[in-house]
Amino acid sequence: MGSLINEQGIRTDGRKIDELRPVRIEAGVLKNADGSAYIEFGKNKIMVAVYGPKEVHPKHMALSDRSVLRCRYHMAPFSVEERKNPAPSRREIEISKITREALEPALILEDYPRTAIDVYIEVLQSDGGSRCAGITAASVALADAGVNMRDLVAACAAGKISNTIVLDINDEEDKEGQADMPIAYLPNMKQITLMQLDGVLSKDEYKKCLDMALQGCMKVYQLQKDALMRKYFGGEVEVGEMT
Repeated sequence: MGSLINEQGIRTDGRKIDELRPVRIEAGVLKNADGSAYIEFGKNKIMVAVYGPKEVHPKHMALSDRSVLRCRYHMAPFSVEERKNPAPSRREIEISKITREALEPALILEDYPRTAIDVYIEVLQSDGGSRCAGITAASVALADAGVNMRDLVAACAAGKISNTIVLDINDEEDKEGQADMPIAYLPNMKQITLMQLDGVLSKDEYKKCLDMALQGCMKVYQLQKDALMRKYFGGEVEVGEMT
């Protein structure tokens, strides 16, 4: 395996160690959904649709004190190099679960008892970090749907490649690197709602990796706010300062 960082500290895709891939977020892209968002995060291309709050089917799944949040993360058969089986894989089921758990603390579900909110995350093209990109877009789509929220959920990963801690692991770095740490974060509440670690880090590397991922989340958060401001207040409105 060759080095993933050259002597000048530049990665194979031309980025510095603390640089995000290009990110584009659009809110309200699907007219038939209650809320929606599209995100390009590097080579990831992901569409998210939100339906609800709405009546629960089957009815016995309804909760008397809050809404039920249901998330489905799905990769289209053409989203990867070799055609993927359209049936849900074990990985997709796991990411659906952790996406729900990452989003729930941001939502005021008790405002909508006996209802359901469905979140559909469709990965059209996959690169490394699709779970973070999906959570980020899902948060924007929930805000676009008008669901009461305590905060947005911004997600970003950091990791270790060629013995160096770097921000925002791409697909090549994910496969050939040494560690990957996806984080989902509520910026205003300063609360982490998802933290996973694949690989081995020393204590110092762990802290540096977490700090770098949180810095990435704050950059993503600004882009989420920009997307919502463009949708509801036009393209040239200056957004507020990050908190």
